[in-house]
Amino acid sequence: MSRARYHFSGVGGAGMSPLARLMRTRGHAVQGSDRAFDAGGNREAADALRAAGVELVPHDGRGITAAIERFVFSTAVEAETPEMRAARALGLAMVTRPALLAELVNAGRPGVAVSGTSGKSTVTGMVAWLARESGTAAAVIGGAALVGEGGGGCLVSGPDGGAVAAEADESDGTLVGYRPALGLIHNISRDHTELDPLRKQFATFAAQCGRLFVNARCPEAFALGRSAGASSYGVAEGADAPLTAHSLGPARATGVLRWRGRDVTLDVRQPGLHNLENAAAAALVALELGIRATDIERLLARFPGVARRFETVGVTRAGIRVIDDFAHNGEKIRAALTTAQAGAPRVVAMFQPHGFGPARFLRGELRELLLGLLRPADRFCYAEIFYAGGTVTRDLSSRDLAGDIGCAYAEDHAAVVRWVAGEARPGDTVLLMGARDPELPGLARRVLAALA
Repeated sequence: MSRARYHFSGVGGAGMSPLARLMRTRGHAVQGSDRAFDAGGNREAADALRAAGVELVPHDGRGITAAIERFVFSTAVEAETPEMRAARALGLAMVTRPALLAELVNAGRPGVAVSGTSGKSTVTGMVAWLARESGTAAAVIGGAALVGEGGGGCLVSGPDGGAVAAEADESDGTLVGYRPALGLIHNISRDHTELDPLRKQFATFAAQCGRLFVNARCPEAFALGRSAGASSYGVAEGADAPLTAHSLGPARATGVLRWRGRDVTLDVRQPGLHNLENAAAAALVALELGIRATDIERLLARFPGVARRFETVGVTRAGIRVIDDFAHNGEKIRAALTTAQAGAPRVVAMFQPHGFGPARFLRGELRELLLGLLRPADRFCYAEIFYAGGTVTRDLSSRDLAGDIGCAYAEDHAAVVRWVAGEARPGDTVLLMGARDPELPGLARRVLAALA
């Protein structure tokens, strides 16, 4: 790829930040803007970008000039921001973030695309950890930073022209742009849209993969993989790479993955069957990248986890464990809540919907899910819907969602802290769930401080 000047609009996003940093490490001139930075927020991501050599400019359009050769924007950005209008007026080459990421994956030697409606950030984070710690020359790009590393998103910078592995998102319909040498479909469930359009999108993706792994425990992924000639993995009977679970918690998940006549022992700090499956998927990708099985076993045992994926923020003297989790759809909430329940007799859980559209889309599903999952001793609270700005229709409140199941409602983060402090008892697990809101990690730490 020839050297060019890039502008990333919304560069603080978890998917945008690592991509901007990677392009800078590959010698491109890179600048970016983010309205959160202008408001003084998301400082950790801003600092990481500056440290990587990315120039930050105001998000008001003043930084958009004819010198920019590629204007990169998120598909979540409204079409009428000052920057978008300025870029169109100048006739700049405009490319979506997923399209640029697909370019890198499709040109990778090999290129690997990790997909699925749940778990792909953790799988990609595990692959990144294995590549970096083993010294494997591969670029790995994910939407969530490793625990303790921050900076917005996950990035391992590999050489230009080498292997590229990336988290491939289906939420905006752009999964069909990937043509990787190796693809992985971890699962397919109702998220952002109904199953029928998801099936079509994943089927197109599967047909465009040179080789494909699918999770045998997911009926949707397995059925699609069977018609595409894929190799399957997981705990389901008949998987090509069978996974035997030994322990699922409460502190760790352990098991054995068998692939091509060899056993790979999996032992990860993250509990739950879903995390053991994440490790199995990451191990298969790592093996295809040339990482030795013995290194995979050794390194996964030290994997720190991915930020906000069942991340233990701390434990109080009274034994109250505070967990921060990115869960925002039915399957993610089910996985987080059941894992928390397995480790504690009582769970105090909060969920903040990540937008008004998603809240409307998931309302009925979450009502049925939560009424079936919550135990009599558990406590649940809906926090007010996150509003990221823009022109969305704000015709719903989490107060309405709370009314669906008769649970608590918190109008803001301060109310969440007060609610948890009033509910939590010694030995409880406090589970805080939600996506998109950059203040959620800080909320988890405020909750811990209040309980301490």
